[in-house]
Amino acid sequence: MIWTVLLILPVPLILILIFRGRTRLVKEPPLDKGCIPWLGHALEFGKDAAKFLSRMKSKHGDIFTVRVAGRYVTVLLDPKSYDAVVRESGSKFNFSKYACLLMERIFNLRLPDYEPNTEKAMMKLHFQGKPLHSLSTMMQSNLDTVLLPESNDLRRTWRRDGLFNFCYSALFRAGYLTLYGNESEQGGDQAEKSRDRSQSADIYREFKKFDKLLMKIARTTLTSAEKKEAQGVKEILWELLSTMKLVSKLNRSSWLESYRRHLVEKGLDEEMQSRAMLLQLWATQGNAGPAAFWLLVFLLKNPEAMSALKNEFNKILQGSKEQGQHQNPPLHSVTQEMLDNTPVFDSMLCETLRLTAAPFITREVLQDMPLRLADGRQYNIRKGDRICLFPYLSPQMDPEIHQEPQKFKYDRFLNPDGTEKKDFYKDGSKLKYYNMPWGAGSHMCVGRFFAINSIKQFLFMVLTSFELELCDPEAAIPDIDVSRYGFGMLQPKGDVEIQYRLRDFGDSTA
Repeated sequence: MIWTVLLILPVPLILILIFRGRTRLVKEPPLDKGCIPWLGHALEFGKDAAKFLSRMKSKHGDIFTVRVAGRYVTVLLDPKSYDAVVRESGSKFNFSKYACLLMERIFNLRLPDYEPNTEKAMMKLHFQGKPLHSLSTMMQSNLDTVLLPESNDLRRTWRRDGLFNFCYSALFRAGYLTLYGNESEQGGDQAEKSRDRSQSADIYREFKKFDKLLMKIARTTLTSAEKKEAQGVKEILWELLSTMKLVSKLNRSSWLESYRRHLVEKGLDEEMQSRAMLLQLWATQGNAGPAAFWLLVFLLKNPEAMSALKNEFNKILQGSKEQGQHQNPPLHSVTQEMLDNTPVFDSMLCETLRLTAAPFITREVLQDMPLRLADGRQYNIRKGDRICLFPYLSPQMDPEIHQEPQKFKYDRFLNPDGTEKKDFYKDGSKLKYYNMPWGAGSHMCVGRFFAINSIKQFLFMVLTSFELELCDPEAAIPDIDVSRYGFGMLQPKGDVEIQYRLRDFGDSTA
């Protein structure tokens, strides 16, 4: 489509686009416009952002400005200088403008007077402290529902699935039931749980279709057929998440009720409320499943790491028995106290996220201003540009900070005494930011504690209550889908086949 537009432009206008474009001014970052008028580096950026930005860093250093589809983006890749962006006043760097653009483009959603800080403050009330414990309890129950086969006769039968689908389905569906409500009371009968399984499977199936098209929607590169498909899938999801459907559910989370009231107070009609619910479904459920997949596939390919984690989980089980806590086979539950005392798992999750979490941190520049870096250099950046941090490249994959950064090292974030390792260095200086999967500053992910708890609960249940193995022990870890850089957790290009079944009733160890 873009090439078609360029081809029909008058030749003089094309020449103007080429020769009268922006030039670098004194004290501005290096400018790289690319060779394509207006488009600049958009194609290469969208195809594989990590590869492109690595090339730009080798060429220009750790700060530079590139042209991307008519916009100029200043990219900063020095973690020692990230505070100059994430801690800067909102009067200079604005988060909400770019967020609103993506909300309308991806979700057809317009939120009047969008105030992200207000929404985050509201979420903190429901995703931390005692409310977090309540959510984790419900998540445990809903994981039981989606993981257990409906028939007792099938519990010892081997079942096959793709590992990515297994993880994504379980965590998405249980998370959806936890936040958006379900059909059954806690501990309800099998008919109610069957409805929960069916309804959560329906919404997961439609969400996966949407998720598959998400990158093309965000980059406006859908074909005509894909546009029609995307609109149809969104309409189905809006219906499934409509006010009428949600208010009929039991066990709706306090967050859902608070968020619905917030939308009503903002004056949103029911159609826009449904679209906002899809946005939140993606934000709350789109990353935990992929994270669990990567962690589990790393474990299955790393016997030493798997043994270390099983030992930690077995100690937790043994400790709960000694304290008289009742476990209810076939699925072992985990309390909040247990969730808070897993240093080996915590290191493994940090390492997994270091390797596979790749969000952009993007702000709109609201005024011409200087940007001072940690080493004393100062650059001028222009009003109307965007500034972007990409922590995946540095600190997460920086070989000076993390030796052998491409390799999964389960104890990378553990000290020899078993405590959390927090001391990482670059250029001889201790780093504040050495792993940034959740973002930074005032816009750090509020739901991260719920996501971590959910992944931990899922892995605990799978490794203590199921036998799970690769169908082909020699199967390689799938490559990442490089088109998804910038949007949270990366996903694999393919899947790996597994088989799994419940352990024998009497086998309570991993």
